[in-house]
Amino acid sequence: MITPADKAQLEAKGISEAQIEQQLRDFQTGFPFLKLKGAAALGRGIMAVDDEQADCYIDAWNRYKDEGHRITKFVPASGAASRMFKDMFEFLSAPYDEPTTPAEKRFFEGLHDFAFSAALDDACFVNEGRGMDALIDEGQYKTVVRAMLSEEGLNYGQLPKGLLQFHAYDDEVRTPLEEHLVEAALYASSKGQADVHFTVSREHRELFEALVERLLPEYEKRFGIRYHVSFSEQKPSTDTVAANMDNTPFRQDDGSLLFRPGGHGALIQNLGDLESDIVFIKNIDNVVPDRLKPATVRWKQVIAGVLVGAQEKSFEYLRLLDTGRYTHEQIEEMIRFVRHTLSTDVPGLKDLEDAELVSFLRSKLNRPMRVCGVVKNVGEPGGGPFLAYNPDGSISLQILESSQIDKGNPEYVRMFTEGTHFNPVDLVCGIRDYKGERFDLPRYVDPQTGFISYKSKNGRELKALELPGLWNGAMSNWATIFVEVPLETFNPVKTVNDLLKPEHQ
Repeated sequence: MITPADKAQLEAKGISEAQIEQQLRDFQTGFPFLKLKGAAALGRGIMAVDDEQADCYIDAWNRYKDEGHRITKFVPASGAASRMFKDMFEFLSAPYDEPTTPAEKRFFEGLHDFAFSAALDDACFVNEGRGMDALIDEGQYKTVVRAMLSEEGLNYGQLPKGLLQFHAYDDEVRTPLEEHLVEAALYASSKGQADVHFTVSREHRELFEALVERLLPEYEKRFGIRYHVSFSEQKPSTDTVAANMDNTPFRQDDGSLLFRPGGHGALIQNLGDLESDIVFIKNIDNVVPDRLKPATVRWKQVIAGVLVGAQEKSFEYLRLLDTGRYTHEQIEEMIRFVRHTLSTDVPGLKDLEDAELVSFLRSKLNRPMRVCGVVKNVGEPGGGPFLAYNPDGSISLQILESSQIDKGNPEYVRMFTEGTHFNPVDLVCGIRDYKGERFDLPRYVDPQTGFISYKSKNGRELKALELPGLWNGAMSNWATIFVEVPLETFNPVKTVNDLLKPEHQ
């Protein structure tokens, strides 16, 4: 099945034959649904933090920062923003010429309220010799939209979200990239240094680098810090082979295998490459103007304080286990920490022999740790916090997407639809162990949490394989803590009209 030409293709990507064989088996067998214990909720896997506790966690975070640890803000920023403009692309291909749908009407009603309105007006002048208002007066609505989306205009239909103008201020307009630089200065800097890492696509990398080169002197002067901004791309070795509907390898017209990006779960390798102690992870489009940043900054510090406190306790227990000198009371204390702080349990834990118990404690303490902010469920699409069974029989906290839920199980569907909280991708992660060594993050991925989707290529149907998601199965075997954070810290931009919401004005 694997030809000499295939082997050369695999070698160029850094993919082994064993990986391809496993991926083809995955197409045949599919992936099992997770066994659920229940949706996480306040008092059942989700912490509620009052103002006094929040201040204590913030103090803990500031003390940690003052010790000079390396902190990184990690922002997945690859991919074009074309989905953000889905409604406007549909308008261009519609048989009518004036805005008709609610989304189309809202776009034109708020045209002057977009941060990019001045740039769009300039693009209209360059392309048509008159501004967007004059074009609209002539009924040339689609000409204005083309000036926004096309390469001859702003090219927003092909650029990544990170490079679009999101927020207007009195004296400047900022992209999401810039807002993340500001955030890094406010909660993720240490000893006058701020480290920010963006994962980008190869085609857009030069644009990101050029913008950063132009911006950094001003931002360093503004915040009195030194930025270290770096970029990486998904590795070719994380691409996955496509399959025909009969699960045989999908071959292109020239006979070569078709590979596709493995999804954001591939970024676990990029994350593992960082020389950091603590890493904040946040999506590129979840940013707000300065007037709303205080809540974001406060709660980022809170979840970071929760992390460093839990991590230090975990390190303390592991060092104690290393000595071999511990009391029964100390073992019981460790069990309470694992069960109640890390929400990890094993049915029949009390029946384990001493050696088995110590082995269990060590395995659950000595692993990467993450604290995830979760918000109250308001019906947004995406994943939610659950208590799920793991392959080793233990129960732990997981972030699950709807595709991981067995729709044939009414109880599981009820758990998902009635879940009280939602995952806004608001994570802070500890990626070094108690000896200061980097964890080998791919070791903590659950390979049975991938996903198969159906696509097409040149009119031919195919199956595509997505790797376990970055904050889903790729972090399945991490120690996890969920903290409720205010909904005001979650302001994603999924459609262009989201930029007209008060939170982005």
